Amino acid sequence: MSYTFLATAAFGLEGVAANELKRMNIPARAENGGARFEGTLLDGYRANLCLRTADRVLLVLAEEKVRTFEELFQLVSSIAWEKLLTRDASIHVSGKCVRSQLMSVRDCQSISKKAIVQRLMQKLRVNRLPETGVVYPIDIAIVNDLARITLDLSGDALNRRGYRTWNGEAPLRETLAAALVDLSPWRKGVRLYDPCCGTGTLLIETAIKAISRPAGIRRSFACEKYAFMPQAEMKALRAELTDSYDEQTDFQIAGSDINPEALELSRRHIKQAGFENRIQVKQQDLRTLQLDGEPGVFLINPPYGERLSDQKSARELYREIGLLLKRHPGWKLAVITADPAFERSFGKRASKKRRLYNGRLECEFYIYE
Repeated sequence: MSYTFLATAAFGLEGVAANELKRMNIPARAENGGARFEGTLLDGYRANLCLRTADRVLLVLAEEKVRTFEELFQLVSSIAWEKLLTRDASIHVSGKCVRSQLMSVRDCQSISKKAIVQRLMQKLRVNRLPETGVVYPIDIAIVNDLARITLDLSGDALNRRGYRTWNGEAPLRETLAAALVDLSPWRKGVRLYDPCCGTGTLLIETAIKAISRPAGIRRSFACEKYAFMPQAEMKALRAELTDSYDEQTDFQIAGSDINPEALELSRRHIKQAGFENRIQVKQQDLRTLQLDGEPGVFLINPPYGERLSDQKSARELYREIGLLLKRHPGWKLAVITADPAFERSFGKRASKKRRLYNGRLECEFYIYE
């Protein structure tokens, strides 16, 4: 049986997530807010295990225009909840309303839950639902009067890989870091260096891709507890993917930072990610950094200088990044920043640019090839 799924992604990363799914032989198309795909329940589970740039995998249960609470009630009631939820399911309904006739999120949640409960009690022939069992997170999103009812298969967001338990200042989300790796000139077998490595997220996400490790293989997902999911097939798929990559695959990934506290966090994260003694980091001022050996790619998420007091030092750093590239002939560079004056400070126009968002900050990803 075929189902519809939505792999949600940050603005600007929808196409990157869709391309990931296509590389998994799952046809997908990008749309606002993510990548939509059709497939089996096992495909939905595979997406959870393997996607590196998406935020969540949602099972789409219904989509239809609604302009009244009665229409919303009828739409939610039309879903065969008795085939999805158990008798003791804990039903958690979240919601959002944007530019629609129905703009009260609380009322939409209440009406939707009432519709679910009434249908379940009728179909299961019970007078009450204890809600003491597995949590089923259901979302009611109404945008421009189009209601989309989904069930979250992921649980914790997909960026929660399990290796980052300590956060430094302004951490880069794992999913965005993975997207930067994909969009950069770096490819497997190529050397990578991050001279502003901070807490190590870019280095770790590059290493995960270098060894072809499924990003979610070391964590669990909400759907693993859902009764309607194919438990035996899911267990076999996880085992198959666990055996599909080699942790000892060779790579050349290293970094440095001037901040010793950030480096301490970086070392902890690298160890938790399983790359201890394989990703080397050291304390080093970018202005004096000189690397020997074969050329590679510099991948950098430098300070943005968002506060006016920090802007001058940030732009001086951008100039130093330009000098760093000059000191390393043959190297390529990819850098993300929210500062629109980056190219002027750096001293050269980028070969390519792409607009992305780091949280709510509008950024440009500059690539020098």
